[in-house]
Order: sequence, then C-alpha cells, then structure tokens
Amino acid sequence: MKGLIETIKNIYKIDDLRIRILNTLGFLLIYRLGSYVVLPGIDPAALDSLNSQGQSGLLGILNMFAGGAFSRASIFALGIMPYISASIVIQLLGMAIPYFQKLQKEGESGRRKINQYTRYLTIAITAAQASAYVVNLNAIAEGAIIINQSLFWLSTVVVLTGGTMFVMWLGEKITDKGIGNGISLIIMIGIIANLPFALFAEFTSRSESGALVFFLIEMVALAAIVAITIMLVQGTRRIPVQYAKRIVGNKQYGGVRQYIPLKVNAAGVMPIIFAQALMFIPATIIQFFPDSETGQGIVNTMSDYTSFWYNLVFGLLVLLFTYFYTALIVNPIQMADEMKRNGGFIPGVKPGKKTAEFIDSVMSRITLPGAIFLAFVAILPAFASILGVNSQFAQFFGGTSLLILVGVVLDTLQQVESHLLMRHYDGLMKSGRIKGRASAGAGAAI
Repeated sequence: MKGLIETIKNIYKIDDLRIRILNTLGFLLIYRLGSYVVLPGIDPAALDSLNSQGQSGLLGILNMFAGGAFSRASIFALGIMPYISASIVIQLLGMAIPYFQKLQKEGESGRRKINQYTRYLTIAITAAQASAYVVNLNAIAEGAIIINQSLFWLSTVVVLTGGTMFVMWLGEKITDKGIGNGISLIIMIGIIANLPFALFAEFTSRSESGALVFFLIEMVALAAIVAITIMLVQGTRRIPVQYAKRIVGNKQYGGVRQYIPLKVNAAGVMPIIFAQALMFIPATIIQFFPDSETGQGIVNTMSDYTSFWYNLVFGLLVLLFTYFYTALIVNPIQMADEMKRNGGFIPGVKPGKKTAEFIDSVMSRITLPGAIFLAFVAILPAFASILGVNSQFAQFFGGTSLLILVGVVLDTLQQVESHLLMRHYDGLMKSGRIKGRASAGAGAAI
C-alpha cells in the first residue's frame, strides 16, 4: 500500500504525465456524458423494446461496446465501431491495391492521406448503419418517435454520423494529448460501464437460486482466465543476435550477444476488435429487414453469439486477423537489414534473406498458439452461457470484453511506467516491468 501511495505521488510530480492523465479522464468523461444524450425526436420513456434488444445477442455486444448508448438511443448509439470497420477496409486495401501500398511507404504525408480516406469511409459506413438503426427503431419502438418520420430519419442519420465522428475525434485527442490509445480506451470505458451491472445481475441470479457457491467458482475461473491472458499478452520468445567485433579508435568493441524479443501475441487486442467489428455486419443487415422471416432466420443465426456458426466464423476471423496484424507490426526483412547494417547475425543463420526467413518462420510458429488461445477465449462466452451464466455476465467470462480490458489496461499502465522510468522514478511494479504492446513496437493500435 505504501508503494502504491508513493507511485501516485511520483505520477503527480511529473507535470506532463499528470496533465496527460487528467486530459484522458476529461475526454472519457465527455464521452460518457454524451452517451446519455438522447436523439432529437425520441421519447426515452418508450424505449423498453430497444432496451430489451440491447440486453442479449450480438446487439447486446454492440450495446456493451457503446457503453449502453445503443439501447438508450443516444447520439453516440453507434459508438466507435464504424471507424474501426473503416480502418479494417483501408488496411486490407493497403495489402491489395498498389496506390494504398505507395501511401503506406510515404511516411507522414502518406499517413495523413490514409487517415483522410479512413474518415471519409467512416462517414459512409456510419450513415448506412444510422439508416439501419432508424429502420429498426421504427419496427420495434415506433411509439418512441414523436416527430415527423422523414424529419426524424434525416436528423437521426446526421446526428448519429456526427456523434461517431465526434467520438473518433475524442479518441484521436486522447492518443495525442492523453495516455494510452484513445480508440481502445473509449471501447474499454464502455465495457467497464457495464461490468458492475453484469456482476450484480449474476450475483442476484445465483443468490435467488441458492447457488452462491457457483458464483464463487465463476470468480475463481475468471481470475484464472485473466491471469493466463496476461501471460499470453506479456509472453516473448527471444532470438539471440551476435554482433561482430569492431575497432573504433584505440578501443575494441564486439563479441556482444543481445536478444530480439518476439512477442507470442504481437497483435495485442486488435484481432479481437477487428473480428468483432466484422461480426456486427449481420446486426446491421437485420435492422434493414425487420419483417423478412427468411432473412431474419439466416441473420439471427449469425447474430446469436451462442450458435455454432457464429462462433466458428468468429474464431476463424480472430485467427486470420492475428496473423494479419502481426504481419503489419513485425517486418522480418527490415529487422534482418538493420542487423546486417549493425554487424549483427543470428548464430547458424546467414545474414540477409536467410535471416529474414528465419525470423518469419519463428514468428509464424509462436503466433499460432497465441492466435488459437485468442480464438478460444473469444468464444468462451458461448460456453459460459450454455452452462447457465447470466447473458450479461457471460460477455465478461472470457470473450472480447475480457481480452480488450486486459490488453488496454496493460498498454496504458506500460505507458505510465515508461514516463516514470524515464524520469528515474520506480515503475508501477517492483518485481518487473509491465509489458504491453508498446513494448513490442505495436502501440499504435489503429
């Protein structure tokens, strides 16, 4: 306890870190307050159907990511997910279209253009999802709309699009002037907002059935899953690098062995966020066709997080995005070139192309168990729900929520610790460094 108080005092002494933390808290507070501002033309008292829809299924997950804003018909009802969907599309285009590949190599100017295209695409995706939101609202809670339908449709599309763009701006400001990755923190704060209610609902359910012992077992199992997830996020495989002898002036340098730390999960929580964003597509489609029985049947299967097909597709997407995002972060050719320029080599491996191939093969092998574990934890809520865990709490029993919480918290704490160590203060942990994605060069999540 004394060490924690001392660490808090050290954080307060560092002006830049203190201001960044306060900025982050302020921006997150603005986001949370905005999630309670209801859309113009809506009667909040008549939103029972929308509240019920936002308690379960894939729309329940979307509502959780938006911090409950979806079920409240808030101006932030669509949250940040349209921006993430746009980011996925742009990054995929960067792998397939030469023009975007060229932009990725142009440094800061190319990055600005890519960000601009991402924003344009975000507007288009948000407008489409906003239209689907209006159709769904008309179908299940028509009595909640108290103004002209055409006017309501126009105003809602404009307000929801503006709301998502404002949330995106808040995320960028947190990244620039705060601590941690802004987009990830906004998603995390929405999830945390639902955690107390989920815990209370599960506790109430177990106490009413006289099975509190099962609640304690769930808590122990959840703690074990969190511990294993932290081990996965922080796990590394070290590759030894030998540096040749060099003579500078009258001094001899060399014969030094160093290590390249390759993370088991270099992609962090991004595969989960990307895969979940794509899984929201059925939820968007279903809102456009509220009266189609065939369409509802097909899309409902892909919207039910307990169904076999949903979990199969979701698990495969997590696997694919883990390899995809790892490939974006870890560049074996660049690592091999840097080693060669600095007179380094991996013992038993020829410098240059062979070194790049060796690093790539090692990275592929260590990424596989990490990707499989991510996919397994991602689909755990389905098993928890089948075993009788309350649907609200099941989302935290593994799954996207848990992985995002663990990954984002570790990343943010790692940045705080970096500020402390840079100014010669003790870190947050006396027993060792906190390792997040930033330590592996993957701090820029989106």
